[in-house]
Amino acid sequence: MLDKLAKYPFLPRLGAFIGILLALWLPIALPVYLIFREASSAFLGILIYILFTGLIWFWGRRVGGQARPYIYYGLVGNRSFFLELLTGFVLGFIALFLLMQLQVSLGWLRWQSDINWLSAVGSGILTGLAVGFAEELLFRGLLLTEMQKDYGMGRSLWFNSGFFAITHFIKSEPISVLISRLVQFPGLMLLGMTLIWARRSQNGSLGLAIGLHGGLVGAFYIVNTTNWIQANQVVPAWVTGIGGNPLAGIMGLLFLGAIALGIKIKNKTWENSN
Repeated sequence: MLDKLAKYPFLPRLGAFIGILLALWLPIALPVYLIFREASSAFLGILIYILFTGLIWFWGRRVGGQARPYIYYGLVGNRSFFLELLTGFVLGFIALFLLMQLQVSLGWLRWQSDINWLSAVGSGILTGLAVGFAEELLFRGLLLTEMQKDYGMGRSLWFNSGFFAITHFIKSEPISVLISRLVQFPGLMLLGMTLIWARRSQNGSLGLAIGLHGGLVGAFYIVNTTNWIQANQVVPAWVTGIGGNPLAGIMGLLFLGAIALGIKIKNKTWENSN
């Protein structure tokens, strides 16, 4: 039966994957949650991602017919992969700090003194790498690969980026708050596209995408948890970044655009050479 899933359209295929994942997770999650309640949330989150990572291998073998499923979904694991990851992480990290420093130079933001930012560096790096790995394996690994089977390279770029933006934009907040933060949506959409181009520019490897995503998240984590930077209220928040998020504003959108353009050019160069 699993072999027949390969012939199903994308959405039923995705539904089957989610169904199998929940069938593995719920028998453990329900009793653990009933016993430990909210204290078990971190454990259950880690558990479902471990099961997800294992299921990807099984899915790639049985449904995708791939001899090396992790490579098929972008986890190459060779020296080049880790160099790409490191390059992307440094690029994302530096890009966010350059964005903030530019706005400090313009007088829109200011660095706070007496901030113990060093204590947040280790947590920021680990958080960035964890989020980068988890989200890229899901969005640009499993989902993008499966979408490309049905929709090709062009439409899958828009569908995947749109799904990424929607899932990150919609939160349990009033509609009025979501509307006020609408400027975040094109930034999320552009980030999704950039990460797709990052994978495609590396011949399907997720290294650069994981690194870039992780670098942006890690840098933001450090700044956000330390309150290292403050707005001078010279320009509206939609310029500098709504909610203190440097990427959730016009300046962040321009910076993401510059990164996207560079990676897209690299992706085009790779496509033309193959």
